[in-house]
Amino acid sequence: MRQLYARARGWWQHQAFARGVREMASVSPGLAAWGLMTGVAMVKSGMSTVEAVAMSLLVFAGSSQLAAMPLIAAGAPVWVILSTSFCVNLRFVVFSAHMRPYLMHLPLRWRLIHGYLTADLSYVLFTRHYHRPASAAVERREQIAYLSGGSLLNWVSWQSASLLGIALANVIPTHWGLGFAGILALLGVGCSLASSQLRRVSAGVAGMAAVVAYALPLKLNIVVAIASAVALCLIIEETRPKAPGATT
Repeated sequence: MRQLYARARGWWQHQAFARGVREMASVSPGLAAWGLMTGVAMVKSGMSTVEAVAMSLLVFAGSSQLAAMPLIAAGAPVWVILSTSFCVNLRFVVFSAHMRPYLMHLPLRWRLIHGYLTADLSYVLFTRHYHRPASAAVERREQIAYLSGGSLLNWVSWQSASLLGIALANVIPTHWGLGFAGILALLGVGCSLASSQLRRVSAGVAGMAAVVAYALPLKLNIVVAIASAVALCLIIEETRPKAPGATT
């Protein structure tokens, strides 16, 4: 426990930690609006306060929560709920694969903590700032301190707003337009991630597939959209000419 606290304290006192907090603070209002709306939606979908709080703390993935809630309320089969949530959160598999070289020098318990805390916005800000893993111990400490600062504020912003939404679900009017604010927040994240032609094509395909398959029951159009985009990207990657010396 002392070693755990000492390592965390070293990151908190690093100047990169404060920089991570400051940069996350610039986007946290949109995140908070999304979290508030998610908290309200969980209660209004029929979940108890205890269930909503547990889902907020344990799942910690707004898009997955919003995809699963109407399925739970409609009494959908468990496999449909799990598969939909899994597909919506597939991006975190990509995130974790990318983050692996940055975190593998840490003990398992810290990798698990960072795996839980790292979300869309903290991942985007971190990878924009650090394009490759550090090799020196001093640089590694800086990178982890920055990631810790951004991820911690991200978690605090989301959970505080989500829990507030749960507590005030029956007071906050639905005409406030919180859902639109959350959509704008996610749209900003999505646009920032579309940094290559392949990513822009996959986003466009996913959007079109979701619209075409909108009539499917139980929100299965989300699964269709993700599967279509992934399949197309895999086909493009296989047919794209390989660079000299590249390996598969």
